[in-house]
Amino acid sequence: MNVVAILLAAGSASRFGSDKLLHALPHEVPIAIQAARHLQAVVAGKILVVVRPAADELARKFRAEGCEVVVCENAAEGMGASLACAVRAAGPADAYLVALGDMPFIRSSTIAAVRDALAGGALLVAPYFRARRGHPVGLAAKFRTALEALEGDEGAKKIISTNEKILVKIPVGDPGVLRDIDTPGDLAPPIVV
Repeated sequence: MNVVAILLAAGSASRFGSDKLLHALPHEVPIAIQAARHLQAVVAGKILVVVRPAADELARKFRAEGCEVVVCENAAEGMGASLACAVRAAGPADAYLVALGDMPFIRSSTIAAVRDALAGGALLVAPYFRARRGHPVGLAAKFRTALEALEGDEGAKKIISTNEKILVKIPVGDPGVLRDIDTPGDLAPPIVV
């Protein structure tokens, strides 16, 4: 099955105070590169990363990791615009596995579970931690046209909500599916109760 992994890394990071995607984690790997490496550990096919214009250093680091980089000229419009750009650049595929560049703590086993559900015929897949939907999200080729038409900052949320009946919910013991990095304080170890 041809599953294209898409990593959205075109956000402005305005709340972080600096380029959060290049911010090094304790083991010296930038946040977004760690997110890409988790995808690479699982997805055998193409890893397509979307960056904003002028994100040259970030693009260079992704290319050094073996990722295909796409510059989204209208990334400032939001996540929907970036995702649409990515799907258009990816072209036809059996499915798209969509991850976020500011979520470096998702376990490879979670990504594999989403990939495996797509390979098993699921049309729409998401991991759930304690009844909350997380990332990455898997969408079959059936949604390609809808993905390419996305605009603004909503991402695939509307596609998921209007197709809730066919959504395959994968329960995972992985708090990383909910943990995105928006501020430096988000890097502190989470308290899981």
